[in-house]
Amino acid sequence: MKAPLIILCPMRSFSSVVCAMLGVHPDMYGLPELNLFIADDVERLLALHEKRPHGIHGLLRTLAELHDGEQTDETIAAARAWLEEREQWTTQKVYLHILDLLGDRVAVDKSPRTVLRPDYMVRAWEMHPETSFLHLTRHPRSTGKSLLNNISQNADWGGTFSADKVDPENIWIKAHQNIVDFTGELPLGQSMRIKGEELISHLDMYLVQICEWLDIDTSQAAIDAMKHPETSPYACPGPESAPLGNDPDFLANPVLRPGRVSEPSLEGDLDWAPGQQFTKPALKLARQFGYS
Repeated sequence: MKAPLIILCPMRSFSSVVCAMLGVHPDMYGLPELNLFIADDVERLLALHEKRPHGIHGLLRTLAELHDGEQTDETIAAARAWLEEREQWTTQKVYLHILDLLGDRVAVDKSPRTVLRPDYMVRAWEMHPETSFLHLTRHPRSTGKSLLNNISQNADWGGTFSADKVDPENIWIKAHQNIVDFTGELPLGQSMRIKGEELISHLDMYLVQICEWLDIDTSQAAIDAMKHPETSPYACPGPESAPLGNDPDFLANPVLRPGRVSEPSLEGDLDWAPGQQFTKPALKLARQFGYS
């Protein structure tokens, strides 16, 4: 069982495409959003997902794919039954079961909910203390605009948030500060931070760097494979009973569109709050990450 890789970032931070890219490397396996680290046991996990049913789609699709080799309404039902029969299992036991099924491949998880609370990240680390953590960043202005656009589509995929009740800047600060505090306590070399814009803009350089960090194949064939995230079994909508498990926009169009990703300015009014600008905490954190 290889130590997994967990991508840490708030939603709308390139995590879907990056997870899929890394996950199609011959030595890795990209997972949809497992959301396993938000509870200690399966019973509690299922209860939490009752209020947010689409949050369990990624886990169901994973179990269906790994247990039965395909994702259909029948295999999704079997995966749900498998979980319900194991309500007394810890979520760690489920996680290690998935890792065991992957053999010597590095599992890659990118569940954005993991970064909302420090104890979720601690739980992820405790489940496998040798886990590598990739801190993925995106400019707060781009993240905020994308977040609000995504939330405006919530009703189409079962979401319950309302855009007028969301503060994109606060979400960005809280998530990244949680990540900075958590990774700051890890042993040297167990985490890496990369600007998502730079990664997408310079694939060959950064994909090799990540592979070297994880001590896996850096051949050109492996790097080229990662440029085709659409080959992932989770880079498309799932069956009717579990269609999500990943960003809906990515599922609709998972083909990588390489090229220079521009970064907006930190200066000026917020797109979602005319007359207001980024607060000092947001500016300080953004500049720490290399944004201007």
